[in-house]
Amino acid sequence: MEARASVKYLRISPRKVGIVLDLIRGKDLKKAQAILKYTPKAACEPLLKLVNSAAANAENNHDMDPGALYVAECHVGPGPTLKRIRPVSKGRAHRIEKRTSHITMVLKERDED
Repeated sequence: MEARASVKYLRISPRKVGIVLDLIRGKDLKKAQAILKYTPKAACEPLLKLVNSAAANAENNHDMDPGALYVAECHVGPGPTLKRIRPVSKGRAHRIEKRTSHITMVLKERDED
């Protein structure tokens, strides 16, 4: 049994989110929450909310034990890019790309064997 949660159109670059996801992949739920709480990265706050949402889905929708949960899968993909213009010298303009992310988190129960 698995519990899923996802967030779409998050206004953080997928590259920055991927660094934080590598820290928590395969970790127990409590350890992943602690890592996200004390890591000084911008992506940690929305990822902590996502992990808590997946844990709530597991407990309430699938009757899974919260003490036995771990982060089985987590991946990030690019969302649409917002194109903006920044004025530069001599009346020219440079393009600024504001990237977005789609993140999926899957929690599973560890076997008690």
